[in-house]
Amino acid sequence: MADFKTKYFTMKEEDAIAYSKSILNFFDPNAKLTCKEIGDGNLNYVFRLVDEANNKSLILKQAGPIARISDEFKLSPDRNRIESEILALQGKLAPGLVPKMYHYDPIMNCFAMDDLSDHQIMRAALIEHKKFPLFADHISTFLVNTLLLTSDVVMDHKEKKELVGDFINPELCEISEDLVYTEPFYDCPRNDVFEGSREFVKEHIWKDEKLQLETAKLKFEFMTNAQSLIHGDLHTGSVFIKEDSTKVIDPEFAFYGPAGYDVGNVIANLIFAYVNGKFTISDNAARDDFTTYIENTIKDIVDLFKEKFIKAWDENATERVAKYEGYREYYLDNLLRDTAAVTGLELCRRIIGLAHVKDITSIQDKDARTKAEKIALTIGKTCILQRQTMKTGNDYVSLVKDTQQRF
Repeated sequence: MADFKTKYFTMKEEDAIAYSKSILNFFDPNAKLTCKEIGDGNLNYVFRLVDEANNKSLILKQAGPIARISDEFKLSPDRNRIESEILALQGKLAPGLVPKMYHYDPIMNCFAMDDLSDHQIMRAALIEHKKFPLFADHISTFLVNTLLLTSDVVMDHKEKKELVGDFINPELCEISEDLVYTEPFYDCPRNDVFEGSREFVKEHIWKDEKLQLETAKLKFEFMTNAQSLIHGDLHTGSVFIKEDSTKVIDPEFAFYGPAGYDVGNVIANLIFAYVNGKFTISDNAARDDFTTYIENTIKDIVDLFKEKFIKAWDENATERVAKYEGYREYYLDNLLRDTAAVTGLELCRRIIGLAHVKDITSIQDKDARTKAEKIALTIGKTCILQRQTMKTGNDYVSLVKDTQQRF
């Protein structure tokens, strides 16, 4: 049997079964386990362990020393420690909105958590054009609780600074700094631009010096603004969902950064779902039904976030100066500005950069995909350049509807 207690190695399915039997106290000792590696992300190995006789299952997630997306990215497996601790903390701040944690192993760089196989990855569900009417309420609660309650507005400042140190995450922050803020906005060799969109990208993104200047400002804000303990990669591929349940997963990019980063990522990826629906649903009534659902979800997320944020501020703020007249509005205004900026960055980088989204790549018709990408890029650029004006859910919905009519 493999030695799990002295030296790290990357597990295979048979190793995960042996690990579960020898290390985890979850299954019956005599259980006959099956295992499948189900990871489809860019970084990690995810094993689903099942005891069918007793109807029990578990997820074991292991961090490898390099990214699965590319061996150019050498990563510290400490991201697994960060992810497990973040999930435990988020479980306290936003109960029921993350999977339950069972075990963390610093030697094998893995942790065990709830199996959410009765849920579906939200991106895949949205590509199937499913609707989730409770999502806006759930995700806005998650965002307010995890972002405001980990900030200096609420926390003891010394305790917060200790958390900043605990969750310094340089390798994964560097990935975001490169792939989100830097590479998409010049002709970087690592970019992966769809043939139909390349000339549009050259003309409207790479040649725009004003846009480049704004992304430079945003990059340095991302690197220096330790505002809240952010998820750091909160897209629809990081959400398990079913009709009455939402579970946020994969916070391995977590660190102390600008709170608007998480909110903007959610909005951008809903815009990708909207564009997918526009170009893949042939029936007019079904297309209108789905895109209207996405419009309403975007609107509700922004507006519910603002409403819940103000309420949570009034109930939880402990910092004296945060209670001065007008400061709450100033703080929220800046957060909304950052939200718009990140919405734009995410829309651009998922079209131009290395890591694409299936909402766009699954559009089979070349002309339709080209139009979809131009819409996303145009919305993204506008969100970056006009981020000061994006304050309400209707601002986003109007921008999306106006832009898609141009293509």
